Amino acid sequence: MIDLHYSATPNGQKIAIMLEEIGEPYRVIAYDIFNGDQLTEAYGRINPNHRLPAIVDRNPAGGGGPVTVFESGAILQYLAEKSGRFLPASGAPRAAVLSWLTWQVAGLGPMGGQASHFLRYAPSGQDYAIERYTKELKRLLTVLEKRLEKSAYVGGDDYSIADMAIWPGRASAFVMGMGLDEWPAMHAWFERIRERPAVERAMSREDLKAPAKYVGRHQQLDEKEWSNMFGDANHAAVTKD
Repeated sequence: MIDLHYSATPNGQKIAIMLEEIGEPYRVIAYDIFNGDQLTEAYGRINPNHRLPAIVDRNPAGGGGPVTVFESGAILQYLAEKSGRFLPASGAPRAAVLSWLTWQVAGLGPMGGQASHFLRYAPSGQDYAIERYTKELKRLLTVLEKRLEKSAYVGGDDYSIADMAIWPGRASAFVMGMGLDEWPAMHAWFERIRERPAVERAMSREDLKAPAKYVGRHQQLDEKEWSNMFGDANHAAVTKD
């Protein structure tokens, strides 16, 4: 059994999809990030960075005590290696999948997150930041489009953890007003993955769905919610259990 410490963001959805794909039993432990559930000392013992998702594998390969993994890319690789699925064993195919996985966690994900922040959360008057991050996001999407013009899946001929890392962010792009119409190869790839039974299960389970307050085009947060999400000098970084 795996404990999935989860919030219904693209990073959390990546892991839910992988768990459904490999058929690994898991228990969802949901966190309200606006409420600051992730800031407790208890969760800090699981992920010192106080971000979601994280997993605790209570039945690790080879036995032994529970294994804790945080950071979505690391979790995907851990689960792929445990299950022997969705990550080639060696050579150029493995290198390609890991390269694109790292591209997502180091580039596409953070740039998409910054664009989302300035478009959806930040006060007015952020024109430079909005232009900066939306331009970089579109550049990265162009890289992805060109890749998918040549390859059925991001890492190569086969579906992999690289696709799982990228797909949820494209599924949620509507909240920034960015659809798939201008990206035909990406659109076709997106639909192929959307139709996978494991993806359908992960996106339809009630305990994995995003609450409405997470998907507003323009988010209005009160002072406490803002502090819980983004931090400020007047709010402790960690709260007691």
